[in-house]
Amino acid sequence: MDISVVVPLYNEEESLPELYAWIERVMKANGFSYEVIFVNDGSTDRSWQIIEELSRKSDTVHGIKFRRNYGKSPALYCGFEKAQGDVVITMDADLQDSPDEIPELYRMITEDGYDLVSGWKKKRYDPLSKTIPTKIFNATARKVSGIKNLHDFNCGLKAYKMDVVKNIEVYGEMHRYIPYLAKNAGFKKIGEKVVQHQARKFGKTKFGGLNRFFNGYLDLISLWFLSAFGVKPMHFFGLLGSLMFIFGFISVIIVGITKLYNMYNGMPYRLVTASPYFYLSLTAMIIGTQLFLAGFLGELISRNAPERNKYQIEKTI
Repeated sequence: MDISVVVPLYNEEESLPELYAWIERVMKANGFSYEVIFVNDGSTDRSWQIIEELSRKSDTVHGIKFRRNYGKSPALYCGFEKAQGDVVITMDADLQDSPDEIPELYRMITEDGYDLVSGWKKKRYDPLSKTIPTKIFNATARKVSGIKNLHDFNCGLKAYKMDVVKNIEVYGEMHRYIPYLAKNAGFKKIGEKVVQHQARKFGKTKFGGLNRFFNGYLDLISLWFLSAFGVKPMHFFGLLGSLMFIFGFISVIIVGITKLYNMYNGMPYRLVTASPYFYLSLTAMIIGTQLFLAGFLGELISRNAPERNKYQIEKTI
């Protein structure tokens, strides 16, 4: 199979028939063998019924139905698991991503040798409340990830080699950082293509405003920390804990030596326990010990919880 198209969706009943017809038209015009995997993320409208209707008309339509709303990352994770195409294309279901981009994305993967190609919606039809935070967010993501050539990390329209989607773990809300996840997995040839951004035709955006902006930064920090210290947490906690313990220990010695010096020279002195520096030093030693133990425990406990990517799937087509 040439292409798997993975479409996560939540309450997009109006756009699904038009989206599939558009994808089908592009695929047939280019002679691709393909499948379209719709992942229904707990929709409360008729989205699943429409997917079932489409599947009865065409055997290229597959569906996954979650029992409840989990989010875009879990939807992509399950879609990637089922995908069988040599190239995997992801796109949003709201008709803002154009299926006409698929042939060139496919060519960039198969002929130019890219592992991943991310779309860049250079001209957007979003309000300033969304575009300005997006620009700030992308600038930060470029700096932290080291992927300097990407302008739009969170673009839903992307193309991947099959090996990429089978070797990355998309969880939580990490769909924003799939290029970073791919880079950490050893896929270094990551490209970008300017794509057309369509104005939303039906309904309203499902994104969560400012929560999306702040959560994106928290996820970026988490991903940076895991990529830097996830395999060896002792390198972070152990070093920080050791430094704090040594600082506290040296401070306690200085407090003790200061008292002994004053006693030996007949100068006024006070009890060690009467000095606030003693308690600050003791606190530093205790915190340092705790951080060291946290690093040691982190070495013993795998960061991959067995239930991390277990989702309740009600039906599949």
